[in-house]
Amino acid sequence: MRKGINAPYEGLQRKKLLALLITLALLLIVAVISAGTGSIRLGPGEIFSTLFGGGDATSRAVLFEIRLPRIVAGVLVGVALGVSGAVMQCVLNNPLASASTLGVSQGAAFGAAVGIIVFGGGVMETGGDYVVQIDNPYIVTLCAFIFGSASTAVIVAISRLRRDLGPGALVLAGVALSSLFTGGSTLLQYFADDTQLGALVFWTFGDLGSTNWDELRLLFIVDAAALIYFLLRRWDYNALHAGSDTAASLGVNVRAVTLVGMVVCTIVSALAVSFVGIISFIGLVAPHAMRRFVGDDYRWLLPCSAAAGALLLLLADLVSRIVIAPVVLPVGAITSFLGAPVFLYLLLKGGGRHA
Repeated sequence: MRKGINAPYEGLQRKKLLALLITLALLLIVAVISAGTGSIRLGPGEIFSTLFGGGDATSRAVLFEIRLPRIVAGVLVGVALGVSGAVMQCVLNNPLASASTLGVSQGAAFGAAVGIIVFGGGVMETGGDYVVQIDNPYIVTLCAFIFGSASTAVIVAISRLRRDLGPGALVLAGVALSSLFTGGSTLLQYFADDTQLGALVFWTFGDLGSTNWDELRLLFIVDAAALIYFLLRRWDYNALHAGSDTAASLGVNVRAVTLVGMVVCTIVSALAVSFVGIISFIGLVAPHAMRRFVGDDYRWLLPCSAAAGALLLLLADLVSRIVIAPVVLPVGAITSFLGAPVFLYLLLKGGGRHA
């Protein structure tokens, strides 16, 4: 009798597990295709042989120095944006919340402009000629991280000072901050020379190939710590989804869970964006895509959003590399084409009803 009663629940859990496994399998397939795609093509057998110590010198150089860091960057940044988007949407009780809609990405862009134009992080001199590239990625990354975090810090401060504001109003505050940072970036560009402008435009395009293994290790550690924290709070997020009053009646410290959740989301998403440039809408699309399969159960939505974010970003990067190969299109533009229609759909569906 007990088995019959639990059968519907167990069947639902199996469907959610299947959704996660399918997403991870698709992620692996796209990663293998991405590793083999380029001016030097590598077959699946050659890829796995090279990964486990085989392969010739050319395949090892191509895989370990060019393509594998790009793939790992796509996975880690996608995980960061996907899972932080899911948590932001929960704690703010608004389906439109994400790093790109709360001003984190725009704040990071302004920080990058400060690092490149004010601190000269975007010019490198070689033989008397100036080359358009990021000469000092550390100062640019630090500035991008600081100003990306500042955006959410302002929003959190507003929420604590004006508790009567609805969650939709906080998203509107993010839009206002985005406009402020965009205006600041434009003003800085007015005083920049051609090379600095070129370096800034290059950064804002979004580039998964701009990271090194040391940066990827740091991003992995932050991703792993954030994901562990979010999973430990999964029951709190389930309670928050039912409403703050319900969560409080169940013993959840709503203010603390909301504040710490937003801080962790800001750190992980701002760090991700500061390394690779502007990547829009992954944090918006990934959670909503997976809700269709696992619902709002954060035990499953968090890992599924992380996996879907990685899959979407890797897929966008693959598209950017093959559409007009050998030219590599900006991956940030591809994700914007993906996310903008979804944003409009959610808005028309009633995503801003809490405002």
